[in-house]
Amino acid sequence: MDNPNYKSGFVALIGRPNVGKSTLLNQVIGQKVAIMSNVAQTTRNKIQGIYTTDEAQIVFIDTPGIHKPQTKLGDFMERSSLSALDEVDAVLFVINATENKGAGDNFIIERLKRVHQPIYLIINKIDQVHPDRLLAVMDQYKDSLKWEQVLPVSALQGNNVREMLQEIVKKLPTGPQYYPEDQVSDHPERFVVAELIREKIFQLTRDEIPHSVAVDIEQINREDEKTIHIAATIVVERPTQKGIIIGKGGQMLKKIGSLARQDIERLMGDKVYLELWVKVVEHWRDKSSTLKSYGYRKNDY
Repeated sequence: MDNPNYKSGFVALIGRPNVGKSTLLNQVIGQKVAIMSNVAQTTRNKIQGIYTTDEAQIVFIDTPGIHKPQTKLGDFMERSSLSALDEVDAVLFVINATENKGAGDNFIIERLKRVHQPIYLIINKIDQVHPDRLLAVMDQYKDSLKWEQVLPVSALQGNNVREMLQEIVKKLPTGPQYYPEDQVSDHPERFVVAELIREKIFQLTRDEIPHSVAVDIEQINREDEKTIHIAATIVVERPTQKGIIIGKGGQMLKKIGSLARQDIERLMGDKVYLELWVKVVEHWRDKSSTLKSYGYRKNDY
């Protein structure tokens, strides 16, 4: 890289659960690096997506949505979100244009008052509201913080997302290109594969299932030049959940595997043979040993 004016930096995405942070990240990167679901709290780790152009590189950290912790996993998720704010060059506080400012937003704003980096208010889902509603939402937040900018976007449709990126780049420091231009995430293959499987579980099963599910990738082996064999275990907390995920005659598990395999093949560019099992580990979300074995490590927060 020979450009002396090259810009680079780390930017955190933060906001209440289900405001569209993962959708925004995927729209920016141009492919799926964060799982999307209409179920709150689907993001558990600080997923990094990497946006690279000839002029700049932005490394995005997509934090779990802020919420009141109910379990050790929930506590991990909250600390993970807040710690991300101390590691970045800018913060994008994402809110939902269809919802009024609430206690959760006020909680985040109080934490953001201790942040010295530029903070952008990103009003997402503008495709779902009338322009008059957008003005009302802006009015609710205008005096909450000294915003670097207020930027309305539609993460789903891509409205104003490129303009948002241009504004962020303007404020980034000059710096190196941290990652190769074709790299879109710093997470290992196993993590991304597990996330894609978990996404399908969210999409296909009942509301009580997602928050008590982990996916443990047992192995990823290349069988030949064109085929990859993946074995994964879906971990739940109760036998009833196991039954729901397997489904009648194994049909639900087969559907989860089929949809996940399609995404994994797109990710890897090869044919994938995916084997899935379901295992019950009672109260795994409250056990430090199981949290660690399923990828939630103390040094992540």
